[in-house]
Amino acid sequence: MGSRPIGRALHVLGLLFVLGFAVFPFYWMVSSSLKEQTDLLASPPIWWFRPTLANYQDIFADQRVTTAVLNSMIVSTATTILAVLLGTPAAYALARFEFRAKRDLWFWFISNRMISPIVLALPVYLLARELGMLNTHLVLILIYLTFTLPIVVWICTDQFRSIPSDLEQSARLEGANQFDVFWRIYLPLGAPGVAVSAIFAFIFSWNELLYALVLITSQGLKTAPVVATNFMSGYELPWGKIMATGTVIVLPVTIFALIVSRHMVRGLTMGATK
Repeated sequence: MGSRPIGRALHVLGLLFVLGFAVFPFYWMVSSSLKEQTDLLASPPIWWFRPTLANYQDIFADQRVTTAVLNSMIVSTATTILAVLLGTPAAYALARFEFRAKRDLWFWFISNRMISPIVLALPVYLLARELGMLNTHLVLILIYLTFTLPIVVWICTDQFRSIPSDLEQSARLEGANQFDVFWRIYLPLGAPGVAVSAIFAFIFSWNELLYALVLITSQGLKTAPVVATNFMSGYELPWGKIMATGTVIVLPVTIFALIVSRHMVRGLTMGATK
């Protein structure tokens, strides 16, 4: 009996350690964005300082940053919407129907996540150049679909499999067609999984750097991660501006995750047990 308080205390300490380990990089980024350059370069690090918004004023005065954030929002939102619209029907078919080469199709979706993006960068660039799609939002949306669509299919398939098939049979007896079953039963009950897959699709699209760096050379079409790297030069590293830009990049993803957070835990665990 006496060991229980000790075990609980160790459990709490472990959770606090993991929480601190996960939150500290975000704290360091935000606090660094509020420091002067001299405070950022101080050794040892300065923990108590007078905050300043000068770095945010500088980046928002730079039209490149605001334009890049808008470009990232357009590309990430369009990619997420298309991934959900295309991925949820595919996940429903994989979860509820038996057809030829189903396992091969499922493996093809999963194997797309095994390919390193750097391997495809050059072929994708050459193909986009031949099709005249360089320096367009469309080329990023299409290439981002190649790795966000499998995520949606993967998560939603397990989510739909956990829904009892009796509900579908009852709806069919009531005269519902296949689309009604999908739209009125599987999508509402599978909303947690759809929300989680949308979050991951948005995050991966928002944070992607390699393809945006290779396929977009026009300054007015660059995304936020690319513009953040443009602050780095061989003569100066304005860490305050870099950290402020990083905070601005992280903020929309954080807000989006908080909006659908009530679905996240259920969506990640539903389908794990039968």
